[in-house]
Amino acid sequence: MSATGKASRRSVLRGMMGGAAVSVALPFLDCFLNESGTALAATGGPLPTVFGTWFWGCGLNPGRWEPATFGKNYNFGVELAPLAPYKDRITTFSGLKVFLDGKGAKPHYTGDMAILTGNVPTEGGVSSGGQAGFSSIDQIVADQIGTRTRFRSLETTGTGKPTDSLSRRASGVQNPAEISPVALYTRVFGPDFHDPNAADFKPDPKVMVRRSVLSAVTDQREALMKQVGMADRARLDEYFTSLRELEQQLDIQLQKPAPLAACSPADKPDELPPGTEIDTVVHNNQLFAKILAHAIACDQTRVFNVVFGEATSPLRKAGTPMTHHILTHEEPMDATLGYQKEASSFIKSIVEGFAFMLATLDSIKEGDHTLLDRSLVMTATDTGFAKIHSLENIPILLAGGANGKVKTGMHIQAKGDPVTRVGLTLQQVMGVPLDNWGTLSLNTNKPFGEIIA
Repeated sequence: MSATGKASRRSVLRGMMGGAAVSVALPFLDCFLNESGTALAATGGPLPTVFGTWFWGCGLNPGRWEPATFGKNYNFGVELAPLAPYKDRITTFSGLKVFLDGKGAKPHYTGDMAILTGNVPTEGGVSSGGQAGFSSIDQIVADQIGTRTRFRSLETTGTGKPTDSLSRRASGVQNPAEISPVALYTRVFGPDFHDPNAADFKPDPKVMVRRSVLSAVTDQREALMKQVGMADRARLDEYFTSLRELEQQLDIQLQKPAPLAACSPADKPDELPPGTEIDTVVHNNQLFAKILAHAIACDQTRVFNVVFGEATSPLRKAGTPMTHHILTHEEPMDATLGYQKEASSFIKSIVEGFAFMLATLDSIKEGDHTLLDRSLVMTATDTGFAKIHSLENIPILLAGGANGKVKTGMHIQAKGDPVTRVGLTLQQVMGVPLDNWGTLSLNTNKPFGEIIA
């Protein structure tokens, strides 16, 4: 709260828990906004635009995801069907390609680097320009919009590996991904300072989750509820309830399972990579989506990056070591279906995961609009067809309205254009001052002007 006790868009509820400072930022309430909810009442400036990337590995099946028609009034192919509720807020690109310029392709690496950095890596994995330069799109955008928030950007992955991040300050400088929803929650709602007598002091996430950060700010929370109007009281009540429900979900992850009398240890199996069982990945990504949405709504960050599954997709079903990636190469094509049945079974969970991210952003109301309306989220993968490591017809989608800066609800066929046309377009939409982007044959000065409002 401010020194005068009045609520402002910079208001933060602060308290102490177990010797650690906790803070609960506030979403944009009606009292902070103009009548339509499109601008800040105090300054008249627009609500900040948000940018995110959402990545998955091993592509989609050609012919099963592409819309059959172009322009508006299209329908998704069967593999993108879970996104149908958001079709009018999504632009789908087909026919995009990565050009190698004589470099050897690095399977499951070349595609995502071309999309995100505008450059094809050399055989050794280093960009052709050396270690300098070639930041990923999210960090280029963060230079424009992420310098005045608490977190310049936030990165997450559901696979259990911090290296499963595609966010790079430069070719060799990776931003590691957060692998634990509890740890991300602690970062967002944790201390604003460190105990000077304990340089490595960190709050106990178990204490934060089980006691609830909301309990540490009870008096300020009650005072705030008395200051705002009826609509904002309802919105705050919804916001605080959502936070507590999230804490309760996180608490489940911290609990020891109840003992079972009939249970006895089995022989120790060969250790599998942590966090890659598909149901666990789906669950953790849903928790990440909720935490990220709260962090964005409270202007703690304006840039986020999600890796649902890395390029060599390690996703697997319970009870089997066979991964999504291995299946894309080893499973025969089903003669009747025309695609790989087991490998393709992961696609539904992946696309539903992105739909959940959009639904979570869209659930946060801001005046007459939602958080999704002021977001621009690019979802992409590394390949057009994983079985042959194809770099043609790579699926890329843009979701959200970017504060009215983009036109949505279209299917655009690129007809072999470089993937960098999408990157150039979204950077220009996000205010990055450039008129061309990419290296060699990936260099382009042709944004998709038909989607720029």
